[in-house]
Amino acid sequence: MRISELMKKDVETIDAGECLRTAAERMRIHYIGALPVTENGQLVGMLTDRDIAVRSTALGKDPNVTSVRETMTAAVITCSADDSLDAGERLMEEKSVRRLVVVDADRHAVGILSMDDVATVPGKLIRPGELLEHLSIYS
Repeated sequence: MRISELMKKDVETIDAGECLRTAAERMRIHYIGALPVTENGQLVGMLTDRDIAVRSTALGKDPNVTSVRETMTAAVITCSADDSLDAGERLMEEKSVRRLVVVDADRHAVGILSMDDVATVPGKLIRPGELLEHLSIYS
């Protein structure tokens, strides 16, 4: 199975210059916990609800003036839509991430593959729960 068959294709992104309040509101409206961050259409980072809480709110930063760029994780783990689902699962485990941003050749976000997506494939996880257990150690 290819990542393209399982990934979420409607990718909600946010510009790096937007404020955290805008990002949090977008996450709330779309019921999502992460936003790929773009600048001039190019992927430059990832912002999670945890980033907002731990890297910003806990430090007393004002979400109305703190930019996404100041809080995002710049090292984004990506994959291609043509990659195998097995490769995506291994990458999540190796990098200890719950989500992969699926990018095209120009580094535009075209999808998101989450651990939840992988878990929905019947019989997919050879060791049920092991990926979640591994990731929970680092969260």
